[in-house]
Amino acid sequence: MKYIVTLLAVALAAAPALAAPDGAKLYTEKTCHACHGPKGDKPLMPNYPKIAGQNAAYAEQQMKDIKSGARSNGQTAAMKGVMHLVSDEEIKVLSQFLSKLK
Repeated sequence: MKYIVTLLAVALAAAPALAAPDGAKLYTEKTCHACHGPKGDKPLMPNYPKIAGQNAAYAEQQMKDIKSGARSNGQTAAMKGVMHLVSDEEIKVLSQFLSKLK
């Protein structure tokens, strides 16, 4: 039994770790750049927000609220059509990525 546990431990240590999603890649794949600009600082429409440098916790909550329908004011209709394609894990990664943009 000890041998099996040791083999399992070695196998797990040698297995490649699952890569965390890449925020920049998600930003493009989920089409965020189409409305907010390639760097989040040049929105398509003047009333769309600049999201570069946004507080991560705030951005995450706004995306979750738009996705759930808790927030439905302003320009959320455009986002609502996309947010069903974004998981909560991806929202977290995107919000962290946005917070680091300048």
